[in-house]
Amino acid sequence: MFKIVVLVWLGLILASLGAALVFLVKDRGRGTRTVNALSWRIGLSVGLFVLLWIAYAAGWIRPHGIAPSPPPSAHSQ
Repeated sequence: MFKIVVLVWLGLILASLGAALVFLVKDRGRGTRTVNALSWRIGLSVGLFVLLWIAYAAGWIRPHGIAPSPPPSAHSQ
């Protein structure tokens, strides 16, 4: 369930970024809609970071590394 929330949140961040691009092209830099959309994107990004930090502190998520590859054998040379 938590993964779905994070994916939806990332989708909202991307949608806000896309809206900012559309507003930038349509308004030709004369309106405030681009700034508002980018402000929303920043707020959503900070919110996601805080959510992930709280989830880690609460133990809902835990970091994991990439599985290391086995060391090369002496016979492969």
